[in-house]
Amino acid sequence: MPELPEVETVARDLARLVGGATIHTGRIIRAANLSTPDTETFARAIAGRRIEGVRRRAKWVLVDLDGGLILMVHLRMTGQLIVLPQSATPDRYVRAELQLNDRRVIRFRDVRAFGRLALVARRADGSPSRSLDPRDDAALSGHGPEPLEATFTVSRFTSDLKRRRGRLKSLLLDQRFIAGLGNIYVDEALWRARLHPLATAASLRAAEAERLHSAIVALLTEAVAARGSSIDDYTGPDGDGAMQERLAVYQRGGQPCLRCGGVIRRVLLGGRGTHFCPRCQPLPRGRRAAGSKRDLMPTATTRRGPRWSEALTEGSAGATAAERAAARRRAVRLGGAR
Repeated sequence: MPELPEVETVARDLARLVGGATIHTGRIIRAANLSTPDTETFARAIAGRRIEGVRRRAKWVLVDLDGGLILMVHLRMTGQLIVLPQSATPDRYVRAELQLNDRRVIRFRDVRAFGRLALVARRADGSPSRSLDPRDDAALSGHGPEPLEATFTVSRFTSDLKRRRGRLKSLLLDQRFIAGLGNIYVDEALWRARLHPLATAASLRAAEAERLHSAIVALLTEAVAARGSSIDDYTGPDGDGAMQERLAVYQRGGQPCLRCGGVIRRVLLGGRGTHFCPRCQPLPRGRRAAGSKRDLMPTATTRRGPRWSEALTEGSAGATAAERAAARRRAVRLGGAR
């Protein structure tokens, strides 16, 4: 599922590509992907609206429209927002589309159809409402702080950790505790901070909490600059990301740790694939651990099959400039010609 860096990339791409454009018509093709309102009201309400800007909150893309409306989009597992000429032939996985006045179209494509769209009012504070009534409750009020905002300080983070029990990884995945993190960047942040996923959140020492805070902020900043991690289905409106080439543990089960040379383990923790290095992320003892080695269910260390773009080479016919550059970087990383 796309996480903060990927969703931020989508929002920035859309802001640059379609900011200022006017929506001629909007059409929901698969009604189950629309949370609110109904499809007919959606079509009527969105027609003629100008796109004032695009931003992100947690894992949601928020498209600000004139007249005080917000189009909310959650990509979930396989959702994609793509900007194309109106003449481009849609495929069967397009769930919604917005025809623009400049002869382009924004298409929401979602193979597994888990993504969500909602057209809501913008509240007085700028946040999305739960409905087309701006006086309604805020739609995303239950989300935690944004880790790339200035208000996400070490002292606040340390204080929040002290009040929470349970496993560190499970807590970091909880959107009510911190917004935007998912499986990829939690595993990577814990590796950077040298913390075991079963460590008890409340037991972290001040230095450990500071290391984790620093790892989260630095990792997400780097990932946003790299346009996120193009793994499996994720791609931005303006092309793939490159962060997947810099990941230290995620989908590297069975491979040597880049820091200490130990073997990266992939286990199931709370039903989620979890990657860590047992040597430089040792399991804490006693009350500092929320569980034991028995809680780490072993799984196959091999990752899923390669992403389609990983088969491209620098000379592949039809490859974009960005894809050819990524192919060159992979070749260098794997010891090929520079």
